[in-house]
Amino acid sequence: MHIDSNDVFWMVELDDDAVEVDFDQGQASLVVRGLDVYDDHDLANSLTQGLGLNGDPDYPYPMIAPVAPVRAKVSFDVEWSGILSMARIDNAAQQFKGSFLSTGATINWSAREDGFTFQSEAPNPSRNLVSVLGREKNGVFFT
Repeated sequence: MHIDSNDVFWMVELDDDAVEVDFDQGQASLVVRGLDVYDDHDLANSLTQGLGLNGDPDYPYPMIAPVAPVRAKVSFDVEWSGILSMARIDNAAQQFKGSFLSTGATINWSAREDGFTFQSEAPNPSRNLVSVLGREKNGVFFT
């Protein structure tokens, strides 16, 4: 198995009111409550639908035992704010252009399933490494 940094692992459809963006002010929020998901235990079981990994002598990854997914619910509140820097990219050769804002951000996250709950520590802006808001056009939307 090879995982590329451009791979998308999962996407879910959310209600329109879950997201609010004021790009010009560098502010946005994403609020989700009680989203039904599967707890797959680890990345390997998520990518193999609970089959784990047998290991491979030609590729350095370990054996990971199969673990069946468990139904769970997650809730999270992500807040972006405060423009730290801005970048514009215009690459006509690859039909890509956009404006990107580096911002501060916080997240509060929780999960629950039968017999287990988890709550993240209180949001702490000083623990943020990188957060970006962006507007882009590409492909058929490039013009």
